[in-house]
Amino acid sequence: MESFVIENRIWDPVETMPRSELRALQLVRLRALVERAAAIPLYREAFKENGITPDEIRSLDDIRRLPFTTKEDMRKHYPLGLLAVPREKIARIHGSSGTTGKPTFVAYTAEDMRIWADLCARFLVAGGLRPEHLVHIAFGYGLFTGGFGLHYGVERVGAAVVPAAAGNTPRQVMLIRDLGADVLVCTPSYALQIAEGARAEGIDPRTLPLRFGHFGGEPWTEDMRRQIEQELDLLAFNNYGLSEVVGPGVSGECAARDGMHIQEDHFLVECVDPETLEPVRDYEYGELVFTTLTKQGTPVIRYRSRDIAALDPCPCPCGRTTVRMSRVMGRTDDMLIIRGVNVFPSQIEEALLRVEGTAPHYQIVVERPGALDELTVRVEVRPEIFSDKMSQMQALRDRIDREIQSITGIRVRVELVEPQTIERSPGKAKRVLDLRK
Repeated sequence: MESFVIENRIWDPVETMPRSELRALQLVRLRALVERAAAIPLYREAFKENGITPDEIRSLDDIRRLPFTTKEDMRKHYPLGLLAVPREKIARIHGSSGTTGKPTFVAYTAEDMRIWADLCARFLVAGGLRPEHLVHIAFGYGLFTGGFGLHYGVERVGAAVVPAAAGNTPRQVMLIRDLGADVLVCTPSYALQIAEGARAEGIDPRTLPLRFGHFGGEPWTEDMRRQIEQELDLLAFNNYGLSEVVGPGVSGECAARDGMHIQEDHFLVECVDPETLEPVRDYEYGELVFTTLTKQGTPVIRYRSRDIAALDPCPCPCGRTTVRMSRVMGRTDDMLIIRGVNVFPSQIEEALLRVEGTAPHYQIVVERPGALDELTVRVEVRPEIFSDKMSQMQALRDRIDREIQSITGIRVRVELVEPQTIERSPGKAKRVLDLRK
């Protein structure tokens, strides 16, 4: 039976294309991509070594003959060594922040920009956006793709934009309230900061005019969705993207909110074991790998996202025929191995949000004082719960410890801290502090 949280609306009929036609379109576009990518030295050399030509791509399974691309490949060819068009064809350059090394730049042609806006329009419309809405964007603008990608998607639908950018939470609250924004766009952790900021100003965040929220940029749990919806009285939708592929617009939720539809007419997706690089079965978690079928400026082949998720090929009641991806459980480079057990920050978050009295602000501290790694979870306690009574705080600490153990299988040290003591970020939340280095 259909279970839609809003009216089911589809922006582009391509989203409902029969699977056989979609696969045929993907094959045509994959062959064209191989031909375009031969202009890039990285791929040209790999194709030559393996005897790959467009004519050799006879089925989509032949994608496995093509090389993987990693972030390190992009850094080695800094700044624009993966450019596939003449520089005069470039209309825009975006890139990662470069906080862990050199930034990775991606170039867009005018056609890339048009497609990008349309891809964002698809999931925005699926998540309730209408032309009469006012959208408050609290993502960063600049090299980061989030703000601009969503901005142009909103304009493509015909809605109005408040480009508030990130930071200055009291001002965000004022703008949302005074201008009457219908839709909020930001990271999920920042949505909760906005609710927190409203309360600090003496405003009940549920009285803000927001009706819908489109959140991405970091992994988040179903429990956090419920928390955001409860605190801001809106419907929250998940979307996914990565700058090396296009930015936001790779996938997003529909009215059923049962996985994010991947825009398969533009992206060929694989899900592989991050160790063996062999495909995993449907519904099994693995690393997502993306091939940009239509990107002109800087196309990428089999880009290893490092994001861990699962793929669901079952038909969706919304009528879209594209495969759906689960929430991102975490990243292979964020995964912690504690005493032989794999632990993702999202699992800690899931546990914390199940315990009444904890705030959705936490920090995971990893140390190695001796031969073994030790993990401490610092958790903010809600103001109304925080107490000087040691017995009450110990009982709360024990509940958190048991919930984390039930989800992760390990015991951790739980440290309860006062409200507002864990650093806030207007962008992606910084959850892990690794002191082993």
